[in-house]
Amino acid sequence: QVQLVESGGGSVQTGGSLRLSCAASARTLSNYVLGWFRQAPGKEREFVAAIHWSSNNTYYTDSMKGRFTISRDNAKNTVYLEMNNLKPEDTAVYYCAARYLIMVYTPTYDYWGQGTQVTVSP
Repeated sequence: QVQLVESGGGSVQTGGSLRLSCAASARTLSNYVLGWFRQAPGKEREFVAAIHWSSNNTYYTDSMKGRFTISRDNAKNTVYLEMNNLKPEDTAVYYCAARYLIMVYTPTYDYWGQGTQVTVSP
């Protein structure tokens, strides 16, 4: 069982930055992939980035690579998503998710947080 709580969303102007946090509660995260997805109104939930907790290997959607950075803090059981040079099209609810063992780009993760809103104004 993994519980996930996101924080750090908000409203910024184009070009601004935000850092999202996802605090994970679990006996151990060593066998999990922690990922970030987002969903804009009327659109499907899409993959943003993911990290293997044990190997620290990271994965990104090509369009976000270079602007977004995923990282984790072992001591705090927290995964972060640093977002820079934000654009209006980045406006969405951002979700943290956890999946056992295997990283996938589809939203078929086992555990989900409640989401945090990110709004980027022109």
